[in-house]
Amino acid sequence: MVHSVEVLFDAATEATVRGLWDGLAAAGLPSQAGHTAPSNRPHVTLTVAEVIEPAVDAALVPLLERLPLPCVIGAPLLFGGRRTVTLVRLVVPSAELLELHAQTQRLCLPYMPNGPLPHTDSGRWTPHVTLARRLPPDRLAEAMSVPDVNRDMDARITGLRHWDGNAKVEHWIS
Repeated sequence: MVHSVEVLFDAATEATVRGLWDGLAAAGLPSQAGHTAPSNRPHVTLTVAEVIEPAVDAALVPLLERLPLPCVIGAPLLFGGRRTVTLVRLVVPSAELLELHAQTQRLCLPYMPNGPLPHTDSGRWTPHVTLARRLPPDRLAEAMSVPDVNRDMDARITGLRHWDGNAKVEHWIS
């Protein structure tokens, strides 16, 4: 497993994204709604590493000064696989969001013994909210016909957490 640092949305944005998850599930499609753990919630991953030491939590507190951060959840995107795809929505990379990402990377680096995974490096990171994993490509048209799955939405980032995927524990930064 891995560790990550993630931003979370306000209640209204979370409810809207969960509505998309539910719409996909109601259409008989794969959806994040199928993951019922309390820690499964709409989020944007800022960085990922094999290990992020627990002391990072205190180091991340200054990021809270950047919140709340308005953003736009925009176009649907696909992350490919050989047999299935992951359907996500782009979180439009505003200057403020890119700076939050860069500052998160700087603050976390001393607590990542093996460094971040490459897909979260500056210049390679794609901010997104996951809607569905393991979506068969031949069902993509069905997914795109779910109401509002492709309509831009104004959103607000209001929270920050460190996810320990090994222990399956979320550490709220506050």
